Amino acid sequence: MYFNGIYHLFYQYNPKGAVWGNIVWAHSVSKDLINWEALPPAIYPSKPFDINGTWSGSATILPGNKPIILYTGLDADKRQIQNYAVPANYSDPFLREWIKPDDNPLVVPSQEMNSSQFRDPTTAWWHNGHWRILVGGKRKHRGMAWLYRSIDFKYWVKAKHPLHSAPETGMWECPDFFPLALNGRSGVDTSKVGEDVKHILKVSLDETRYEYYTLGKYFPEKDRYVPDNTSVDGRAGLRLDYGNFYASKTFFDPSKNRRILWGWANESDAADDDKAKGWAGVQTIPRVVWLSPDAKQVVQWPIKELETLRGQKVDMSNQNVEQGQHVEVKGITAAQADVEVTFSLGSLDKAEEFDPNWANLDAQTVCSLRRSDVPGGVGPFGLLTLASQNLEEFIPVFFRVFKTKENKHKVLMCSDSKSSSLRPFNEKLYRPSFAGFVDVDLSADKKISLRSLIDHSVVESFGAGGKTCITSRVYPTLAVNDAAHLFVFNNGTEPVTVQTLTAWSMNAPQQMNQNLEF
Repeated sequence: MYFNGIYHLFYQYNPKGAVWGNIVWAHSVSKDLINWEALPPAIYPSKPFDINGTWSGSATILPGNKPIILYTGLDADKRQIQNYAVPANYSDPFLREWIKPDDNPLVVPSQEMNSSQFRDPTTAWWHNGHWRILVGGKRKHRGMAWLYRSIDFKYWVKAKHPLHSAPETGMWECPDFFPLALNGRSGVDTSKVGEDVKHILKVSLDETRYEYYTLGKYFPEKDRYVPDNTSVDGRAGLRLDYGNFYASKTFFDPSKNRRILWGWANESDAADDDKAKGWAGVQTIPRVVWLSPDAKQVVQWPIKELETLRGQKVDMSNQNVEQGQHVEVKGITAAQADVEVTFSLGSLDKAEEFDPNWANLDAQTVCSLRRSDVPGGVGPFGLLTLASQNLEEFIPVFFRVFKTKENKHKVLMCSDSKSSSLRPFNEKLYRPSFAGFVDVDLSADKKISLRSLIDHSVVESFGAGGKTCITSRVYPTLAVNDAAHLFVFNNGTEPVTVQTLTAWSMNAPQQMNQNLEF
């Protein structure tokens, strides 16, 4: 949240190690979203209503500029219940200490609800005399966004119907519900309704450990949300990020009139063919989110403040890359870099046919079948990030263009960690072929852009100006620090031109969450 000139980040943290357990609400503060100071935990298990756990939740700024936290506690019976906390001293600019009043809990599961699947309250919104929040849940195998209303933020009543639900989707964790302006990139307050906004409902699916969202219309008088016919619930739906990205949350930043998204780049010790089931992770770079011009998807881009960390700069332009070529980008620290590139394609005539048998496959599966080392027509082309000198290790971030039977072009974007590490496969390092399709029309100017943020074990990539985003967690053994390299590559028969490429070495923040020992 943003409060009195300070950004506050609260996050689930285990002080005893990067594994599940002992969870507290860690608390860090910043003036620029780049340099962070760690404070003592804001919330930790201490009372009957949260003695077995203080789990995720949200912050809301109440009238009178009064921040309040809603969070899930595990009570003495290990029921998931919703509690609140308030600052002990509103005049403290850092809000170091938080109080959990004894009139908690605010919301408890009713008798017919599953009390072990009822968590993660959202930021509240206000309309027509009532506050509203969502709490994620599950009824049998149906994902639920339970809706609660309150006049005074203390006494909450469950609505007769959930705001939205969907069959065969399982538990909905970390729901997020907010409006986006139909025009422009400016953010709007969470309580904004009207014909000039569209709402987004994002849920984190516990079963897949991935996130999905729909865009639609919110009917405040009925408290119902109806997804557009271009959005579908569940595993076939849109994703904010097609990689290691989970439990995200947005907040409205009134100081710069923007909505900021922050996610968790979860790492995993799962077997290579399993879903990511690990728990420890790092925060991604904060992203500004807005609605695409056709209002069919969310667009994301790293916050402008990140550019203050840019150092040594190199440029490349009008560089032709033939099939099989690898052109090194020299002069930067490739293990910690920001790269922006625009590719120009001479022709799309050589685009491969999109196999009709792939019609029901997701992009990740298609990428696993057509990796960067599989020659194509138009593509694969892109960047080889965190690459060792002789390419024993590398993470390719690339595009491949297909032609459908309707004679339309389908663009696949991949971030493939299969070759990211020489660590033995019996170590069960998670090395998936993350991918998403890119909603872009190449027929007009035959250009596509890519931006990748590289930070040692994380590669965050933004295709076509942020229409498709993929985060990868990787663990190279050779391509580390000064031994990491960056290449542009093409493995398609159609030559590709690097129209422009700018890459920067990235400096570390001056203050990076110090004082985390309490």
